[in-house]
Amino acid sequence: MAAVGVLMVPRLAAASALAPLSGRLRLLGGRAPTPRAALHGTAPRPGARVALVLSGCGVYDGTEIHEASAILVHLSRGGAEVQIFAPDVPQMHVIDHTKGQPSEGESRNVLTESARIARGKISSLAQLSAANHDAAIFPGGFGAAKNLSTFAVDGKDCRVNEDVARVLREFHAAGKPIGLCCIAPVLAAKVLRGVEVTVGHEQEEGGKWPYAGTAEAIKALGATHCVKGVTEAHVDRKNKVVTTPAFMCEAALHHIHDGIGAMVKSVLELLGK
Repeated sequence: MAAVGVLMVPRLAAASALAPLSGRLRLLGGRAPTPRAALHGTAPRPGARVALVLSGCGVYDGTEIHEASAILVHLSRGGAEVQIFAPDVPQMHVIDHTKGQPSEGESRNVLTESARIARGKISSLAQLSAANHDAAIFPGGFGAAKNLSTFAVDGKDCRVNEDVARVLREFHAAGKPIGLCCIAPVLAAKVLRGVEVTVGHEQEEGGKWPYAGTAEAIKALGATHCVKGVTEAHVDRKNKVVTTPAFMCEAALHHIHDGIGAMVKSVLELLGK
């Protein structure tokens, strides 16, 4: 711990030294960064304003970190200005990722855990309004089925977090694109009746698609399931909902990264940006 302290002190001192810059930036007509500023607000030209909604930190009880990172990379490359949100609620439970089992007696907050991925630049989902953003994207991970909804427990009879449902309806009503990957498309299937989404293939195919049964639940919710490969995205142009399988498939990481790229690209194309 002493070594950690030695490393952190200079960094904290450097951060403190930067504080007066905010005042100088205002005097120069610039916009000072804030703790809640957009994560990628330094694009050469103003791009799409995209809200990224997280569900914790870790595949088994929160956001799938590789999916969130891939989304951020592709949005950054596309010149988007990103702001990150998460609901300020307790997690369903905490999973010990070395064992794949719940950690008894431990509790965590979804917003607090999501801040790890956001590098601290995060806001409560209650503050997200479609009026302030051009699109919204939801990564997967079991947090989408445990913390943003009860799909992991209740399947087609699940409930969706009130703010998650509100955000989905607001963006949909405003005709603004919504991107979802992995298990997250079940949120759109539940809230936006009649949408078209994909979670990949509908058969397990020897374990390549271990969560293929999710497609049947999506159909039971009244949505249309479209079979897609891991590197593909499905675009429901009528509803402006874009989905991709991501880790619903047992595939190489770069294939999952490419599929997420296809999803992000399609979201930005729907905006004309």
